[in-house]
Amino acid sequence: MVNILLERTVPLPLDEAWRRVTQWRRHGDVVPLTRVSVVPPAPTGPGTVVVARSGVGPLAFEDPMEVTVWQPPEDGAPGMCRLEKRGRVVLGWAELEVRPGPGGRARVVWREEIRIRLLPSLLDGVLRSSARYVFGRALNRLLRRP
Repeated sequence: MVNILLERTVPLPLDEAWRRVTQWRRHGDVVPLTRVSVVPPAPTGPGTVVVARSGVGPLAFEDPMEVTVWQPPEDGAPGMCRLEKRGRVVLGWAELEVRPGPGGRARVVWREEIRIRLLPSLLDGVLRSSARYVFGRALNRLLRRP
């Protein structure tokens, strides 16, 4: 099991930062070899299931995540979303938080706990490094693109 923490401060209003990080299908555009589907397609709320399918052909796997907390930012108050991983391969949870930052900017925090079924803990360092790289790059791209 590994935990990652990513933080970014961006020159965006809270609601725009929130929109950019919670448009689930866009995650598939910024994570290599990944497609994302959402059920129901809109609007997101508790019970929404986001499925990231990563890989190629028979080496692909699904990472279904259920939204358990959905609190968009409102009137300058922070927003928070929690997803519980419900798959057979990837387990854990992810939290996306958007809160006021310095100078009217938005502070985005991505926390994630990842467990890969049957992956020995000896490989936690490799998993942590690769997850920080892939998710950090994805977060940067999500926040840069309107």
